[in-house]
Amino acid sequence: MKNIAFFFAWSMALCGARLVAQDHAAAPAYKYIRTGEVKDAPARNLSGGFALIGGGKDLDEAFVWMCRRSGGGDFLIVRAAGTDAYNPYVNSLCKQNSVATLIIPNRQAAEDSAVARIIRDSEAIFIAGGDQSNYINFWSNTPVQAALNDSIARGVPIGGTSAGLAVLGEFIYSAQNDQPNGPNLTSRDALANPFHTQITIAKDFLQITPLRGVITDSHFSSRDRLGRTLVFLARILQSGAANPARGIGIDERTAVLIAPDGSADVAGTGSAYFFQTTRPASEISPEHPLSIAAISVMKETSGKKFRLAAWTGDGIRYELSVENGSVRSTQPGGAIY
Repeated sequence: MKNIAFFFAWSMALCGARLVAQDHAAAPAYKYIRTGEVKDAPARNLSGGFALIGGGKDLDEAFVWMCRRSGGGDFLIVRAAGTDAYNPYVNSLCKQNSVATLIIPNRQAAEDSAVARIIRDSEAIFIAGGDQSNYINFWSNTPVQAALNDSIARGVPIGGTSAGLAVLGEFIYSAQNDQPNGPNLTSRDALANPFHTQITIAKDFLQITPLRGVITDSHFSSRDRLGRTLVFLARILQSGAANPARGIGIDERTAVLIAPDGSADVAGTGSAYFFQTTRPASEISPEHPLSIAAISVMKETSGKKFRLAAWTGDGIRYELSVENGSVRSTQPGGAIY
């Protein structure tokens, strides 16, 4: 009897282990954490628009702007890693049908049809910060990318901060050659060698009409990212992929809030910088410092307006150049920011 009892207990344990293994295997690769109504909102009147946020502490005004343009529908935060910390934050600012976080940590998750369905059922989409190489490596050429672009086409407002901002432009500093937990690409290194191994530029992840021909960068003045943005522009122009080459650099706690027609308002405590160049670099080659002239800059602060279609705004205008890797400015005192 003891042998029979032992065999029965062993058999049940083995069966339980198999069930656990099966359940684990069947578990989705993505995570979806939702607050608010369980049932999706009916079709809403969407206003569209694009919230470009420069990183750092989140800017309430930008999220409220997105909520208003969503018609109070289902607000979705998408990311490749992290937590659902945005759920209570957005919920405290806005009256939405629901607020949810969708974590898509690999290509397996990005290929899941349920993930694309969640994205398509949302009325506002926000791409969180993190590592933009994960967004490009995991989501490109998957149903996630298709669902994001379908949502943009039907007028869903979309925004992003830091790494989430990086993937909104036509051109993207993709960080795909950065070492895990290694240092970010610095302006100093980029200016000294415009073909530095960390300079990787992707293209056409999202189809946002006002951001055609544009590359974005975040944490702009606090992390001194001007020099590397000038290198990105020189590389884009040299490649022939765009002329003019344009860039938008945004400070922390600052946002550029763009309507579908390309008219934009700047909000927050810092500045947004709008760059344009049409003149090819006079020196741009591996292991040689960059030299390029005639890069126009428009610096816009909170309350100022910018019109992306005409590439003109209300703020301070000046010009930058790079001589043998050193940035020069026409601003009084040579200020580059």
